[in-house]
Amino acid sequence: MDISTSIPLTTAAPPEPYERIRNAADISVIVIYFLVVMAVGLWAMLSTNRGTVGGFFLAGRSMVWWPIGASLFASNIGSGHFVGLAGTGAASGIATGGFEWNALIMVIVLGWVFVPIYIKAGVVTMPEYLQKRFGGKRIQVYLSVLSLLLYIFTKISADIFSGAVFIQLALGLDLYVAIVVLLIITGIFTITGGLSAVIYTDALQTLIMLVGSCILVGFAFHEVGGYDAFTEKYMQAIPSITSEGNFSAPQECYTPREDAFHIFRDAITGDIPWPGLVFGMSILTLWYWCTDQVIVQRCLSAKNMSHVKAGCIMCGYLKILPMFLIIMMGMISRILYTDRIACVVPSECERYCGIRVGCTNIAFPILVVELMPNGLRGLMLSVMMASLISSLTSVFNSASTLFTMDLYTKIRKKATERELMIVGRVFMLFLIAISIAWVPIVQSAQSGQLFDYIQSITSYLGPPIAALFLLAIFWKRTNEPGAFWGLIFGFLVGISRMIAEFAYGTGSCVEPSNCPTIICGVHYLYFAIILFVISIIVIVAVSLLTKPIPDVHLHRLCWSLRNSKEERIDLDAKEEEIQEPPPEAMEIEGPEKKKGIFRRAFDLFCGLDQGKGPKLTKEEEEALKMKMTDTSEVPLWRTVVNINGVILLTVAVFCYAYFA
Repeated sequence: MDISTSIPLTTAAPPEPYERIRNAADISVIVIYFLVVMAVGLWAMLSTNRGTVGGFFLAGRSMVWWPIGASLFASNIGSGHFVGLAGTGAASGIATGGFEWNALIMVIVLGWVFVPIYIKAGVVTMPEYLQKRFGGKRIQVYLSVLSLLLYIFTKISADIFSGAVFIQLALGLDLYVAIVVLLIITGIFTITGGLSAVIYTDALQTLIMLVGSCILVGFAFHEVGGYDAFTEKYMQAIPSITSEGNFSAPQECYTPREDAFHIFRDAITGDIPWPGLVFGMSILTLWYWCTDQVIVQRCLSAKNMSHVKAGCIMCGYLKILPMFLIIMMGMISRILYTDRIACVVPSECERYCGIRVGCTNIAFPILVVELMPNGLRGLMLSVMMASLISSLTSVFNSASTLFTMDLYTKIRKKATERELMIVGRVFMLFLIAISIAWVPIVQSAQSGQLFDYIQSITSYLGPPIAALFLLAIFWKRTNEPGAFWGLIFGFLVGISRMIAEFAYGTGSCVEPSNCPTIICGVHYLYFAIILFVISIIVIVAVSLLTKPIPDVHLHRLCWSLRNSKEERIDLDAKEEEIQEPPPEAMEIEGPEKKKGIFRRAFDLFCGLDQGKGPKLTKEEEEALKMKMTDTSEVPLWRTVVNINGVILLTVAVFCYAYFA
């Protein structure tokens, strides 16, 4: 099936009016909410040190466990989750809850295994870790480019689309008009305040997000008649229109799955097969939770390892909730608005949401807009918008940092600080343009189910990165040629599957894709396993055929040498010394020109006031370096967090077993 035939250029108006957010109560709540979030962000921005790399990127390693845990959760749960998870729940039941609960295990791996290595290595970014571990520049450049691709195809385009769906339903705007409105709000909301401002605003948004979602759960279960009625009515949620003219939809396309209330499904016929959920999803969550810059950066900001672990545990407990707060809400939305959410006739779906392949993505927004009373409806929309804006600004910041520091500086080695910051902002506009152009693909991919789309893309591009980080930490014999060619080969295999799938179109149950079975017939979670194994084989084989890296370059960079006290000689140390003099030094020297009030305000808003940073003595720099690489723990708190880690793993096993 050709993708273009299934995507209208503009979205059709809904056949019946929704309860729009146009009353004083909702508008007042939205305005007050944004003012509070802005105030918290400004307070955090002005009360923390942004003048050093450690202060700006790692909040000076001063954060405590509870805002870290809340920020980890908020960074993960954006509007894409509310739209995507609820949509997949409406379409096929609770199985995607296993995706969320897999994180309960991976946050333990993050806090106990990966973060200690990153801290001991003294790194700020993940490409920086690989550069220290393997030397050279090509792996760092490759990982930066791949990260940018993943940001475009999954995070930015999916978040823009899901946020626009909310605005479209709440205000009655065309999808692309809603996207423009969203980006304008994001541009106004974005103030460069460093990591601490982001973490504190994330903590506030997490609290209000949970309160608002719990209220929605109460309204939804009351409306449907309780949990028992919910399980019964979902299985009967069949749309009234299943045929039109000569078209008649197959029964399996509009009836709820018999295994809708089971997480583990058949290995061959299941839409989310259990081996893929257990093994394939573990690979994807390893990549996301243990190697993604946005997640790891929050852990690196902690005061000490006990706060890292406690923050991970808090995030793990919060990750239990999306099953009940999001997925089951999507299923209830299907019960209450069956014809809209479970539409199966392409013309009907296009009439309701403008997409021929299905309307499950509007399950959560419709529930909020239709079910919540005035005021609370505005609160939920503002929470969705703020969480979206928070994740978008984080991604924009990370993406522009990767481009300017890891790519642009390779082209312009003597670029000034101001030039780099301007280039970073121009690159954001480029990212936004590409992401908007990709939105029609997001709309129609994976039968219109946003969450499945996100997971499929990461299945094609993420496993080689997960394989590399796993071997880099646990097998010191891994070297630069093995790492590079493993990444390249894995990327070529993954991108081939991705291009083929989108060239043929992912199709839907009613209008299946004609993509050959040998290419698209393998489930994306199974493909992730295959790609992960292929990448490991290539990395190991090439590493064994080439020279190993001497231990003198690996102290505190891999697991077996994590506690080494010997001095490490960084690979490419001479090159780093040549490039070390900071470009801003040339700007600071000489008489300082007095700036006007508007110029000073502009520089503050854009984060260009870099001259405020304090000058550190050599002794202070050494003390800061020691603090940045310290992984020691107080014995009492180490015992407390270890016990809680075991409890969290036990809870994860129970959750899987109960809904298996």
